[in-house]
Amino acid sequence: MTATVTPATSAAPSRVRRLGLGLLVAIGPLSIAAVRAILPYGTTDTSAELFTKIAAHQDVGSAVLWLSLLATFTLVPGTIALGLRAAGHSRRLGTAALVISVAGFSGLPAIVAVDQAALSAAAAGVPADVAARLLDQLIGEPTVAAGTTIFVIGHIVGVVLLGIALWRGGILPGWAGFILAISQPLHLVFAVIAPNQLLDGCAWLLTAIGFALAAVSAPRTPATP
Repeated sequence: MTATVTPATSAAPSRVRRLGLGLLVAIGPLSIAAVRAILPYGTTDTSAELFTKIAAHQDVGSAVLWLSLLATFTLVPGTIALGLRAAGHSRRLGTAALVISVAGFSGLPAIVAVDQAALSAAAAGVPADVAARLLDQLIGEPTVAAGTTIFVIGHIVGVVLLGIALWRGGILPGWAGFILAISQPLHLVFAVIAPNQLLDGCAWLLTAIGFALAAVSAPRTPATP
């Protein structure tokens, strides 16, 4: 006699896989949310101000580097997983979101290089004026500047497109797609236009929530072709 697997039983492993994926893809944006909340300097600070604040809070600077390393290893794979889901249900928009967001998050090491240099200089006792000149030189170095530009533009535009593509593909409901799409523009506002570290961290928390929801949601009938 052949045993029959019930739909509920067969669906259980799928739910477990989606929950696991949800946890994994949320790690990257959650790491950056923590970074933005504890960062000892402001995005608009000068190199001299950045170094002075890192030197005064080296333990926090070290935590920022560890969290950034975790994000470096998790953001791109998580984004690829969601981008592939989006592209599978909203081909053109999903593919554009995948390419742009992955390119953007791949530029994260260029941003982190500045924090690494500042913390290393502080730990070595490098004079503040020398460290500031070093950081200015590093920030202006072509590959760092290019990586920073790609990161800034790519991760903001890419996540906006990803939120829209996941909604149009029927993977996220409208409100969840909106949360994801608006999260990185909010990050831009609270990091640069009206600096507020707590709200900046909350903006990245919205990204993490959107990522997790997209990973655990079962596809529905797309909202648009």
